[in-house]
Amino acid sequence: MKTVITYGVFDLFHEGHIRLLERAKALGDRLIVGITTDQFSYQRGKLTVVDPLEVRLENVRGCGFVDEVIVEDRYGQKVEDIAKYDVDIFAIGDDWYGKFDYLKKYCDVVYIPRTPNISSTELRGVKYSTLRLGIIGCGRIVERFIKEAGYVREVMMTAMYHPSPDTSETVRRFREKYTVITLARTMDKLVDMVDAVYIAAPHGTHYKYAKAALLAGKHVLCEKPLALKKEHAEELYRIAEEKGVVLMEAIKTAYCPGFLDLISLVRSGEIGEVYDIESCFTRLTARGCREWDDHEFGGSLTEFGSYTLLPIVKLLGTEDLKWSFESMLDENGVDGYTKVRVTKGDRMASAKNGMAVKSKGELLISGTKGFITVEAPWWKTTFFEVGYEDPNLKKRFSYEFAGDGLRYELADFLYRARGYAGRDYKLLPEESVKMAEIMEDFLAWRREKQNRG
Repeated sequence: MKTVITYGVFDLFHEGHIRLLERAKALGDRLIVGITTDQFSYQRGKLTVVDPLEVRLENVRGCGFVDEVIVEDRYGQKVEDIAKYDVDIFAIGDDWYGKFDYLKKYCDVVYIPRTPNISSTELRGVKYSTLRLGIIGCGRIVERFIKEAGYVREVMMTAMYHPSPDTSETVRRFREKYTVITLARTMDKLVDMVDAVYIAAPHGTHYKYAKAALLAGKHVLCEKPLALKKEHAEELYRIAEEKGVVLMEAIKTAYCPGFLDLISLVRSGEIGEVYDIESCFTRLTARGCREWDDHEFGGSLTEFGSYTLLPIVKLLGTEDLKWSFESMLDENGVDGYTKVRVTKGDRMASAKNGMAVKSKGELLISGTKGFITVEAPWWKTTFFEVGYEDPNLKKRFSYEFAGDGLRYELADFLYRARGYAGRDYKLLPEESVKMAEIMEDFLAWRREKQNRG
């Protein structure tokens, strides 16, 4: 019996897929198909997968040509599968011509002609209209966001809003560079022009802009922190649910492949029960910028705390947490360095954030069976190491972190805006609410400290 194997995402299952599988089956007696998971697709830069994995598995199983369906979720698996299933022929579409010649030492490699004029990419464009996105604000991160959006199909930057469009030099430069993005002079006009908004305005304005967009029935992707009061965050999620729209907090780390796998590995029990988490994010920040000049909402914790608190609420949960603060305040009352100490019973964590103090910037998770270390910049999570009592058992995991990482959150936002479920676990509403509650307590604590002199 001759065994053939092929792989693919098989998104938006179509005639081209069926013909490829039919031709692959004709090469032998038994056909095995590997379906690529969402997560592995992300790692390889394929961000716009529409159909959930279970739908893609069922579509391939039901086509009539496949004898066995397996899941592909990591690099190097093809070589393992060829040996495991005693494969004679590796078959793949000829749009990959030459890319898999390295497998010829293990089996025959056949490139199958692709069905012309049909592809998942083309069908995706037909099946779904483009998501028109409006931008609120035009600060430093917006240019990075626009560049990253170029890697996520079916998203079009349509309009931007700024409260002072005629007097802001930043707006003038933005409009000169991005001439195809229309200036909306009011929030009402912005929401009339778009399907969704991306909020990249100063921290203190996030709540009001998000609320206005949600009440208008628009999906919202909001830069961190989503809100600086617990009740505001709860209200925003409540409005989103009532309106049937998506609300996502744009903490890019929460959506990147490496961090997601790290959290999954910890939850699997690989390092036992977690009793301590230490996260740190410091970036020496020049004076004269928003982070220092915003006396009410600026500072190191509001700037970096969404990152450093993320692994804590992910791994300790959001219930029964207690916290306290230590800060080094600048002469204008803004915190240049803040440490948040968090406890949950006998479990503990610390989140260090700095604009005026430089630290190593790593993430360390300690458990009863081992520990995980992620070196700076851990919030990009390109790799992490697992250590045990026996130093010879150390394991290292490596991941792709494409570009600035914003494409991951935008891809998930698009996926959810189209009505698909299953990705909201990456950052749950209660996790965003808990971080807003901690920041609210901190700002009250800081004001009290400022008043005491």
